[in-house]
Amino acid sequence: LHEQAREMRRHSSEAHKALVEKFSAADLGRYTFKRHAVVGSAIVDFNCHNLGLALAIDEEGQNDALAKRRDKSLESVGIKVMRIAASDILTDIDAVLKQLTQVMRERIEERKAAARAHKAANPKQTYDRPKPRGTGRAADRGADRSASTRPSTRSRQP
Repeated sequence: LHEQAREMRRHSSEAHKALVEKFSAADLGRYTFKRHAVVGSAIVDFNCHNLGLALAIDEEGQNDALAKRRDKSLESVGIKVMRIAASDILTDIDAVLKQLTQVMRERIEERKAAARAHKAANPKQTYDRPKPRGTGRAADRGADRSASTRPSTRSRQP
C-alpha cells in the first residue's frame, strides 16, 4: 500500500498538483496536509492528521462505490472525508479553498468541543505535559545538592 502511495505521488493529476502548490504556499500552522497518505487500509489524496480530515479528489472514471465504501470506513474511525471534484479544483480553486477553510474551522470546533466534553466527564484526569529536562523540582534539588557537595575553589586564608 505504501509503495502504491509512493507511485501515486510520482504521477499526480493536474488537480492534485494545483492543490499541492496552494498548500505549499499557504501557512496552515500546525494543520499540514500530507499528500497521497496511507490511512488505515486506504490511500487518501490529502490527509491532515491533526484535524482527522482527509481530502479525496474525484477524478473522471473513478469507481464511486469503492470510494463511498472507503469514506464510510474512514468515518467509522473518526476521520472526516471531504470529497472535491477535480474539475472544480481546475476551474475555481479559490472557491474550493474557501470551502476547505470552512470545513477546517468546523473540524477544529468539533475537536475542541469533544476535548471539553471529555475534560468535563473526567475531571480527575490531568493534562499536564512533562516539563523539559533541567526544570522542575527534581532539578532544583539536584542543583542544591551539587552546590553543597562541591568543594570550594577558593583558597583558604588564615
